[in-house]
Amino acid sequence: MWQDFTDYILNEVGENNVKIAEIAVGKFDQVAQRLSKEENITIIKTDINPNDSSIIKDDVTNPNVDLYKDVDIIYSIRPPSELQPYIVKLAQEIDSQLIIKPLTNEDLNTPKVKMKLKNFKKASFYILK
Repeated sequence: MWQDFTDYILNEVGENNVKIAEIAVGKFDQVAQRLSKEENITIIKTDINPNDSSIIKDDVTNPNVDLYKDVDIIYSIRPPSELQPYIVKLAQEIDSQLIIKPLTNEDLNTPKVKMKLKNFKKASFYILK
């Protein structure tokens, strides 16, 4: 499933030079690691409690918007439902595509916007373009 999720992002990017941000990374950064291997992708990872030096400390409820300057795609894997509206707000503020992969069978908490369910191979997630 994670390979399919990553492949979807890579398909969206194509050969364009893009900047991607993973929000609320936690301890699972397998997708970011794979994306960072691409020469045309610059990736930043943020979390309120970074667990290593590759993750930038940022609170998405009060984000440092300068960190996300020129970000083309924001994604978040299993973000807590209470953070989802803030992630949407940030993506809209910087005019970025958004991909949220919630926990299986979890409803999104994005009452002000309707995100589209996307099934790509074995991965299911929500997108907002």
